[in-house]
Amino acid sequence: MLQDKILNFINGEFVATDKWFENRTPISNAVIGQVAEAGKAEVDAAVAAAQAALKGPWGKMTLAKRVELLEALVAEINNRFDEFLEAECADTGKPRSLASHIDIPRGAANFKVFADVIKNVPGEFFDMATPDGGTAINYTFRSPVGVVGVICPWNLPLLLMTWKVGPALACGNTVVVKPSEETPRTAALLGEVMNKVGIPKGVYNVVHGFGPNSAGEFLTTHPDVDAITFTGETRTGEIINRAASVGSRPVSLEMGGKNAAIVFADCDFDAAIEGTLRSAFANCGQVCLGTERVYVERPIFEKFVAAMKAGAEKLKIGVPEDPATGMGPLISKEHQNKVLSYFQIAKEEGATIVTGGGVPDMPGELKDGCWVQPTIWTGLPEDARVIKEEIFGPCCHIAPFDSEDEVLEKANDNIYGLATAIWTKDVSRANRVAQQMEVGIAWVNSWFLRDLRTAFGGAKQSGIGREGGVHSLEFYTELKNICIKL
Repeated sequence: MLQDKILNFINGEFVATDKWFENRTPISNAVIGQVAEAGKAEVDAAVAAAQAALKGPWGKMTLAKRVELLEALVAEINNRFDEFLEAECADTGKPRSLASHIDIPRGAANFKVFADVIKNVPGEFFDMATPDGGTAINYTFRSPVGVVGVICPWNLPLLLMTWKVGPALACGNTVVVKPSEETPRTAALLGEVMNKVGIPKGVYNVVHGFGPNSAGEFLTTHPDVDAITFTGETRTGEIINRAASVGSRPVSLEMGGKNAAIVFADCDFDAAIEGTLRSAFANCGQVCLGTERVYVERPIFEKFVAAMKAGAEKLKIGVPEDPATGMGPLISKEHQNKVLSYFQIAKEEGATIVTGGGVPDMPGELKDGCWVQPTIWTGLPEDARVIKEEIFGPCCHIAPFDSEDEVLEKANDNIYGLATAIWTKDVSRANRVAQQMEVGIAWVNSWFLRDLRTAFGGAKQSGIGREGGVHSLEFYTELKNICIKL
């Protein structure tokens, strides 16, 4: 059953405050809860609790015991799967079929994967001769970086939060999490799970609120926060990066994207359509790795556009509980207004609207929800705003191309560089194009296929740093060299 009061979680206890803000469901825009907003005092208390846990039982715990607790955490999340699912769908409005397949299982798996990584990561060892004819040995030792501030987005709240909390805890750090004000529920619910499995107090803390002059600013500017990891829009990432420069604290930033798909005429056509439909419209287009620009080789362009139109129009827009729902609402009225403003900009720029471009007619109380239609455009020049700027909605522009060099130039002509999807049966061309794309991840004949051991992050204004597998250890640990003269 959904809680109507969502509290901060500090030092193992749930904490209310004098300030509250509304938790609304995007399905109908109805208020479904009240959230306790953390002020400076609560953030100070959370950071102090995290620092104390580092010096206390968590910091003194053996690796084997820490891994045991993380594995128990996975089991308890799965044991309370339906509660997490209900909370996630209430906050986001996404289909249960999507959240039960991606959000909750991956949210739990992130703890398991990084527990396995930390158990098995090797270190360096060097035997060296010394000037006096003796010998010395050098080896590496990893220490936790300390208290990690975790700033999470609203599109995949549990998954992207545990993507950071999982490796942070596996490496022996403590965390203070600031979830999006739009999606506070699963971060708070995880506090109950932490207590249930015996994670020491202060290891995991949650502070709710907003950015400026609220929990986000208080956390990122706090002098006792040792590192900051963030997923969200580039503008916010830039602000966090400036805050982290005070004290020269490390940051890991996964920011915006305006991802391109490149579809060659020799592709597996049905697979390319299926993959591109998912990449454009899954989670109502609210996926940082989603596709908003599609470049299709001219011989199959018209056929491709027609198939995308048919696929988009088959998507059932509806509530999470309906198994037939293929697309839910956007996260909020504010975001709906932003996406609709880009739909209007596309019209003004002269786009051909292949399908969509407005708000679907929803019944009853759903009329007040944050719905938009899946939308496809063609016919715009490369300097159009809807081709250059991230929209973060269920929309894409499809354009033809004639040569490999041409499409590479167009696909790379963007300030972002997060991901791409390349569709072709020519493996040599796939490899050649993937290497030339200015992105952090390039999929070939797939999309959103993630091995959690691999490096993840963005190029250009899409981010700083890499996480995933051993790459996460570079951020969440301090690597120390120990030199012993024998």
